[in-house]
Amino acid sequence: MAYVVAKSNGTWEARESVRTGKGPRSRTLASFRELTPEVEVKIRGRSSGTIEIEDLRSKALRAGAPVGTEVDRLAARLLRAIEAGERPSHRLRRMLLDELGESPELSHEIERMKMWTGASMEERGEALVDLLGVGDNLPARDFGERVVFPRLRSVS
Repeated sequence: MAYVVAKSNGTWEARESVRTGKGPRSRTLASFRELTPEVEVKIRGRSSGTIEIEDLRSKALRAGAPVGTEVDRLAARLLRAIEAGERPSHRLRRMLLDELGESPELSHEIERMKMWTGASMEERGEALVDLLGVGDNLPARDFGERVVFPRLRSVS
C-alpha cells in the first residue's frame, strides 16, 4: 500500500508499507517537491506491487502535496520560452488562443510571476541570495535618541 507524507524540509515522500516477519515496515519509494509524471514513473518502478497513479495522485492531494501533470510541465516550459523572447508559429499561437479562450487582463503581479513559472529550485535560490545581498547593502538605520511615549493612565 502506497501513501504520501510531508517531510519537515518541505519535501514529500511516497512510501510503501510492506509486511515482514518482524512486523510492518515502511520504505521510501521517492522524495519529491512536486508529484510529476517523472516521479510517478520512479515510484512505479521502485514499488513491490502495482500502484494506481490516480490513487497516488489523490493521496498526494489529500496530504497537501503539489501535483503536476505533463500538461502543467509543458505549459510552464512554454511560458518560460515566451518570457525569454521565443514565440510559437502564428498557426500554433492561433490554435492555443482558440483552445484556451479569451481571458481577462492579468494583474501586474501575475505578469511578474509568469517569469518564475517552472523555474528550477537552483534559479529560485540564486534569486533569493541576490535579494538578500541587496538587503545587506541597504544603509543601517540610525536610531539616534530613544523615543519616549507619554504614559497612559488607566481610568478606574
